[in-house]
Amino acid sequence: MAKKKFKDLREVLSKIEKQFKDEVGFLFKVKGDIVSIKYSQFVKDVKSLGEYFLSLGLKNNRIAFISPNRYEWEVTYMATACSDLICVPLDRSLPEIEFKTLLIRSDAEVLIYDKKYSEYVDKFKEDENVHVKHYICMDTDFVGVLEKGYELFLNKNNKFNRVRINNDKMRFMLFTSGTTQAAKCVMLTHKNLCQQLYGISFLYPITKDDIYLSFLPLHHTFECSTGFLYGISVGAKRAYCEGLRHFVDNIKDFNVTCFVSVPALMEGVYKTIMKNVEKNKKMMQLKVALKASEALKKIGIDVRTKLFKDVHERIGENLRFVICGGAPFNPEVCKALNDLGIVVYQGYGLTETSPVICAEYGGHTRLGSVGRPLEGIRVKIDNPNEDGIGEIITKSDSVMLGYYDDKEETKKVLKNGWLHTGDLGKIDSDGYLYITGRKKDVIILKNGKNVFPDELEMLVNELPGVAECIVYGAPQEDGDINLHCKIVYNKNEIKEKVGDKQGEALREYYWNLIKTSINKKMPTYKYIKNVTITEEPLIKTTTNKVKRHEEIAKILGNK
Repeated sequence: MAKKKFKDLREVLSKIEKQFKDEVGFLFKVKGDIVSIKYSQFVKDVKSLGEYFLSLGLKNNRIAFISPNRYEWEVTYMATACSDLICVPLDRSLPEIEFKTLLIRSDAEVLIYDKKYSEYVDKFKEDENVHVKHYICMDTDFVGVLEKGYELFLNKNNKFNRVRINNDKMRFMLFTSGTTQAAKCVMLTHKNLCQQLYGISFLYPITKDDIYLSFLPLHHTFECSTGFLYGISVGAKRAYCEGLRHFVDNIKDFNVTCFVSVPALMEGVYKTIMKNVEKNKKMMQLKVALKASEALKKIGIDVRTKLFKDVHERIGENLRFVICGGAPFNPEVCKALNDLGIVVYQGYGLTETSPVICAEYGGHTRLGSVGRPLEGIRVKIDNPNEDGIGEIITKSDSVMLGYYDDKEETKKVLKNGWLHTGDLGKIDSDGYLYITGRKKDVIILKNGKNVFPDELEMLVNELPGVAECIVYGAPQEDGDINLHCKIVYNKNEIKEKVGDKQGEALREYYWNLIKTSINKKMPTYKYIKNVTITEEPLIKTTTNKVKRHEEIAKILGNK
């Protein structure tokens, strides 16, 4: 059967109502007990809230919302979108000043919020620069608002049923990571998101029997499109994670079958697995099992879940696969997880592309690659060098309209319908894309050689006790650049390896490791020439990405 592309998110809601209304759609915990909500209730709540919004007579039609991942966030998103109003999902980690600034920049008239932000909201209500007219707390006002909206919806002349979506207009305002001044506002449409759902539908055989774990922040397009919107479009259940420390337990408690993740989390899962193997002195046993598994796979027999039963019991026996993206993923760690039967598919994209551009899926993987373009998406390498590496550019109905109120920045990235991503990569003869780094992060040496810091950072991060690191170019008196590395170490983890080494002794330990286990594998121009160590985390955005240029400026400024 040919796959159908949705015209807008109202069609998604209609499909849910027709096909999945009797199915459980949402799972969460209340005082330790699992509570469920059916899709029929979700549809009713979306229509009720939408009707309430439409009764407010909004001028700018912009509704902002902020909260941890929860049912009310998803109702708010769909109610706003299906009412042809403008969604402004805000980063749940925003500090007060950025929260206020983005509210002002978005010109939102309604703010839906979790009670944890009540202190901020009380200040906003007294601030004449904030133009929000209607404040709705998810914990104290939401139920009452739904009741009012449902009364209005029951009127045969209700406004919600008469809404018609223009799927080419800006209906989603997404602020990217960065400082308040630098944060760009990406303008997306219903067409953008529906193209994304169409492309994803060719990749993963997800059904109403699957259970997604909602873990990554919902304001992030990766979780929102791939987890939330695609999940509800196929009737899958959504289970809300209680927090990072409950992550593994929630996978088991909710019988999770799949989720969207980032490399840092999956690398952490792998480190924990290997730590337990070492602790229980089963490393030799594991190596033997891996060799046996690999031999059997070559003749079409997959016994990974049985051979590595202890691992699967620890992280959830029903887990089918993980979709991973948002940052570079060490290919060796990815392979190691897959060898253990924890199936991880990599993907690549940007907020500006709704977000997924390329992805791996069953039978279509290649070590070190982020997969091939989704259905309906074109990808090219612009101005490739002799190694085939150049800027990744893409064209599709998933590409944004532009940056809100910023024509100059829009012109820099949108050229003749092609989005210039700012990422560097290459495409092999079978169409698989390989990311080599950010265009603006490349370190250019005096001899003209290019060094991609991601490549070296991936290797340094494998060293014992390394929590994170940054490789940067340090200018020299002769005008050349030396590669230096700053390591943030985990005090407890490194102590298990080297005892009480501190200060210069610990720095020498890492320096010797870099010289012997990293530099020796590299051509001389990629040698790291110096290392510094610290316990202080690197400067990051609210979505936990390193602010590379700010961190480097801080390092060099302190010299």
